[in-house]
Amino acid sequence: MPPLPGSPLLDGADVEQKRAEILAYFHATFDRYELLFEVLSGDDAYFKKPIALRHPLIFYYGHTATFFINKLLLAGLITQRINPEFESMFAVGVDEMSWDDLGEGRYDWPSVAAVKAYRDAVRASVDQLIRSLPLTLPIGWEQPWWAILMGIEHERIHLETSSVLIRQHQLKYVAPHPAWEPCRQAGPAPTNALVAIPPASVRLGRQRSDPRYGWDNEYGRHEAATTAFQASRYLVSNQEYLAFVEAGGYRDDSLWSEEGALWKNFARAEQPTFWVRDGGQWRLRLMLEEVAMPWDWPVETNCHEAQAFCRWQSRESGTPVRLPSEDEWQALREFAAVDEASAANLGLALYASSCPVGQFAHGPLYDVIGNVWQWTETPIYPFDGFAVHPLYDDFTTPTFDGRHNLIKGGSWIACGNEASPDSRYAFRRHFFQHAGFRYVVCAAPASAPALHYETDRQLSEYAEFHYGDEYFGVPNFPRALARLAIAALGERPARKALDLGCATGRASFELARHFDQVTGIDFSARFIGLGASLAQQGSLRYTLVDEGELVSYKERTLAELGLAEVAAKVEFFQGDACNLKPVFADYDLILAANLIDRLYDPAKFLEAVHERVRRGGLLLIASPYTWLPEHTKREAWIGGFKKDGENFTTLDGLKAMLGKHFRLLSGPLSVPFVIRETKRKFQHTLSEVTVWERL
Repeated sequence: MPPLPGSPLLDGADVEQKRAEILAYFHATFDRYELLFEVLSGDDAYFKKPIALRHPLIFYYGHTATFFINKLLLAGLITQRINPEFESMFAVGVDEMSWDDLGEGRYDWPSVAAVKAYRDAVRASVDQLIRSLPLTLPIGWEQPWWAILMGIEHERIHLETSSVLIRQHQLKYVAPHPAWEPCRQAGPAPTNALVAIPPASVRLGRQRSDPRYGWDNEYGRHEAATTAFQASRYLVSNQEYLAFVEAGGYRDDSLWSEEGALWKNFARAEQPTFWVRDGGQWRLRLMLEEVAMPWDWPVETNCHEAQAFCRWQSRESGTPVRLPSEDEWQALREFAAVDEASAANLGLALYASSCPVGQFAHGPLYDVIGNVWQWTETPIYPFDGFAVHPLYDDFTTPTFDGRHNLIKGGSWIACGNEASPDSRYAFRRHFFQHAGFRYVVCAAPASAPALHYETDRQLSEYAEFHYGDEYFGVPNFPRALARLAIAALGERPARKALDLGCATGRASFELARHFDQVTGIDFSARFIGLGASLAQQGSLRYTLVDEGELVSYKERTLAELGLAEVAAKVEFFQGDACNLKPVFADYDLILAANLIDRLYDPAKFLEAVHERVRRGGLLLIASPYTWLPEHTKREAWIGGFKKDGENFTTLDGLKAMLGKHFRLLSGPLSVPFVIRETKRKFQHTLSEVTVWERL
């Protein structure tokens, strides 16, 4: 198989040539992703989970295709879904966050043939769009074409992550394939040595003018100075790591962090995951087969294992050994003068596996890029000037939690944006990629980014709106709505409530004072991540802008709000109010606060919401009716315009759409709310509340 083409440049003068290049890039990516799933031995392999913390492979087979449709719909490039059920079922579930929906009871997986047919339909849709959509160059972050590139790059990420899951599958579920041939070279490992890396000034962060696609966390500014350190010449090989295993490293908890020891003991790990004992010999699990241990290949571990090895090496050598920081990795990369033209085992250009650590020299170092990803000590964090992309606000922000460490350099299957020197991918420390490590010797500890306080401005404003101070005598808005809902409920059953558009979750907690179970759903993983974290940890810290660069620091706890005892009754999920999973139904109350005028298709929500409320149950809608074309296309507004020459309000629209299945129980009532922007600037708004009873 030829290597996949790299990520295209997004500038140039020939529009049609660029269109053809992107079209070829799309099809090559779509083809190679489907070719990966050809290694599965039968349909059963799609439905068995390789590991407990991920979905079965049928999810990932469908996920990348539904990603295209969901993002193209958000971008306004298409107006119709292909399969709403699939585009809900396959939407979320990459990292095992607290809001991920991994319970198998929530899924009735379709057949492989049905998902293949769906992928064919998506391919045709995207193909037609690339061929016909008006194109101007350069393609920038704000342009509609960015959504197409986002879908392609996203599929390339999953080409790699799915290959890891396939590698973790039982061998009976996979079969060798001529397109996925591993390296067959192996021998004794070279003896590792230390290379002196001089002090350096590093500058990280893409500019928006960069002519290649980038993910949100790559943009911004970061400058740092690194002190002199030493780096291992080679990636740590299987042979070098064997000494740690034979020295009892997996039995010595003193070498492991508290988090790492918990993982090790839970997993009952005694050696790297891909090592297989065969009597008195070791074998290595590759993606599709087991082979005699190639001792000169890089060892592949999670971050905990890499850190434990470094602590052992430090104890054995009497020197301060650890993983490099992101800044130090950049310094050694610049020292080795590595660029994108440097030869490396990267991007499926050579093998469908690792290869010997002494095959690719980069100056005095080897495998600065390629072969396997390299763990760093640095938890991912936002650069100065970081901003989320409006089409994918949860690509990175859920990982800004201090628990996801950066990996650098790319692997043999890193084919897209992840192969870029600017890439910043991070995984939970107990997760596996095709990742290994090199170590550094440095007296200075790795600098840690400040992640203690939430600094995303919009998130912080909503944290204050939900959990912070009251301003100008206006009561807390989510609490006020919850109290209105509970009062309207009266003596009706209070088993299940749905807080739809829950944002950071205050109303969910308030409803849990009265209900047995409350589900909070929001489109933004950034928002529900904050609520889920608060439910787990009981406290919340964030910064508020006072003026300019001056901020104040706030902390809130569920205990001081009188909500600690009800947190266990609240669960959070990410979801689209216009396309919810069928399982979210049978509620005694649905609260939709400041939601309908932010939906792309409010009529679709309103005309189907009765299916999710029990007869006699209530629907509370609150909205300031701030209709804006950037949220809802003009033709989708349900009110706020002239109809037949007369004013047609949103309340008129609500009565028309809800009247078949609800009766207006109370309202309209104006409920005020205040959002603090700075110390001296506030938004004061009135939300109109109506309560509807399901007939």
